[in-house]
Amino acid sequence: MAGLSTHILDTSIGKPAASVKIELFAADQTTPLLTCTTNSDGRTDKPLIAPGDLKEGTYELRFHAGDYFKANSSTDTGTVPFLDVVVIRFGIGHTDQHYHVPLLLSPFGYSTYRGS
Repeated sequence: MAGLSTHILDTSIGKPAASVKIELFAADQTTPLLTCTTNSDGRTDKPLIAPGDLKEGTYELRFHAGDYFKANSSTDTGTVPFLDVVVIRFGIGHTDQHYHVPLLLSPFGYSTYRGS
């Protein structure tokens, strides 16, 4: 089923990252298409883009990691966290496919991949 989804795993504790603000942008826009917050499972309650609404183009997800770590981390990141807003810019070229963009996050690094 086509669409766009995400989830966040806090790899420093091996658990989902809850209450993280996420913004979705079309890459050429300054106003978000969507703003949401992760649930207790580190996921959004509904797809970022629903099946049938997926359009070809370049998009940007902004994960507000700094706020999450200020509120939740037992790791001393100092008064200014190393990571603040993690930006992932990606392309959608197949509107008939599902795109899943997970974020594996720690206070000092992150990674992502195209999931299923």
